[in-house]
Amino acid sequence: MWPIEAESLIDVQQELARAAVEPWRPARDELQIGGCWVCFPRGLRGCGRPGDVAWAAAVVMRGGLVLDRVVRRGVAGAPYRPGLLALRIGGLMEATVRSLSTPPDVLLLDATARDHPRGAGLALHLGAELGLPTVGITHRPLLAQGEWPEDGRGDISPLRLGETVVGCWMRTRPGVRPVVVHPGWRIDLATAVDVVASTTGQRRTPEPLRHARRFARSARSAADGE
Repeated sequence: MWPIEAESLIDVQQELARAAVEPWRPARDELQIGGCWVCFPRGLRGCGRPGDVAWAAAVVMRGGLVLDRVVRRGVAGAPYRPGLLALRIGGLMEATVRSLSTPPDVLLLDATARDHPRGAGLALHLGAELGLPTVGITHRPLLAQGEWPEDGRGDISPLRLGETVVGCWMRTRPGVRPVVVHPGWRIDLATAVDVVASTTGQRRTPEPLRHARRFARSARSAADGE
């Protein structure tokens, strides 16, 4: 069960941040890589509120092929508050990923992990709930700091909280803003970067996450036309 109040979530996050788990190592060359994305109605302003309608999509890809996909309509559990995103969409994301018929080897999502006030953002928390290695991909860090990398595809530069490296900037395409890679549950930074590199094509966003975003937004558009 996902916590439904901030105090309980904070306790869980602190426990997850202290957890010692064995790092995942890919068992095969061509991984089944999942992506999960949640979107809300157009025009939603501010932090939102509990009960906001949401559309969640999850996909599993191998190479350039979509093996499985699922879209669910649900509701937000809370307004958005920095560091407490799990209250808003954690349960919906878990239910959506669990609805997949084809399990992913590793999951990508739009959330942080160690770059977090308590060292356990949603990218790490969701992985722990699902028992899956996870990688967060965001447009910018939450708290960590670091200079952008060089402009070549695959170039990275560290992001630190104090002296601790908690993620990295990664250039997925030359000439465009880098993304932030957050190693989540049971995954180290080097493996997370390899996963992202293996599934990023001509677009800035890794393909499983891009497809999940497209499917979620398509479901929203279909609902707008009802």
